[in-house]
Amino acid sequence: MVYAALMPANLGLEGSPVRIHRTTTSCFNLDNLTKDFVRGVKINKLKVNGLVKLSTKVPNIKSALMSPVEEKTGLKDFLHINDFDKGTILKILDRAKEVKALLKSGERTYLPFKGKTMAMIFAKPSMRTRVSFETGFFLLGGHAIYLGPKDIEMGKREETRDVARVLSRYNDIIMARLFAHQDLLDLANYASVPVINGLTDYNHPCQIMADALTMIEHIGQIEGTKVVYVGDGNNIVHSWLLLAAVIPFHFVCACPKGFEPDPKTVETAQRAGVSKIEITHDPKEAVKGADVVYSDVWASMGQKEEAEYRRKVFQGFQVDEELMKIAGPQAYFMHCLPAERGVEVTNGVVEAPNSIVFPQAENRMHAQNAIMLHSLGL
Repeated sequence: MVYAALMPANLGLEGSPVRIHRTTTSCFNLDNLTKDFVRGVKINKLKVNGLVKLSTKVPNIKSALMSPVEEKTGLKDFLHINDFDKGTILKILDRAKEVKALLKSGERTYLPFKGKTMAMIFAKPSMRTRVSFETGFFLLGGHAIYLGPKDIEMGKREETRDVARVLSRYNDIIMARLFAHQDLLDLANYASVPVINGLTDYNHPCQIMADALTMIEHIGQIEGTKVVYVGDGNNIVHSWLLLAAVIPFHFVCACPKGFEPDPKTVETAQRAGVSKIEITHDPKEAVKGADVVYSDVWASMGQKEEAEYRRKVFQGFQVDEELMKIAGPQAYFMHCLPAERGVEVTNGVVEAPNSIVFPQAENRMHAQNAIMLHSLGL
């Protein structure tokens, strides 16, 4: 008896009476099959005795079905913003606005993710990332599975390449929030379904897409604006720099000496020749004329042992009412949250009328929905 495992791959069965859907994980008996539909397999009133006659495009069904590394035909990872051109980024943001408006209207019949599952890998815990991805995927018809820090221990208990290939056979898409950026790249390399970067120590593209959406809603555009980040040159800064390599705006990072962003990423943004990029150590000069003043915690997850030291070094880099006054009345305040009020930003700035941190947080869900729709080709 011959069985064929239906793996999540494009098997190239065009022209064959059997069409195998890429997300199927069941099996069927090729020796004796008389069915109109078998979970992911459409048969045109086919009665088969023996092997199915295949197109010449697949001379060896065993090798096609059991290939260890499968291509993501028509599917796209979302790992870095500058992996995409300006038109694509703006298209994703437009889609985010459309789907957000649909959900806000109470519409609940738009279910593009119906029948799809998402694996969410969390090496780093997070409220916003988990809730925004899980809720967004559910509202559009899908089911998300949370895998916490102790559920996988990717790279320790099980190799990343094995995790990638196993999860690809169960799920339609993978979101990963990790420490090491290389782990994300390895996951994407071996997965046969799209991988979405939920955050690494290097960058946080979903956050910056949400930030861009928020700017469009409140300012009207991203192009030609001035965004001033005050604080540590961290993964948020890297993602702003990579956006600046695609969409033209003025980006300034004001940070203490020794806490500048990655030089290669700065060079990538500058060499793109799209935006004006500045790295400075004077926050008061930097914020003048800003459309957005942006802050983040001074000590990120994994750096808490440095918190006290950083508080001393970062004196003068708190976003307070005085700094916002220097920026001007047109300036909005943004923060990716969680915020340590009284440390990198005062409570008054967070609660001020020109603070848009909570619309920004909400837009994580809407931006990510659009990213997933794009990655899945929907």
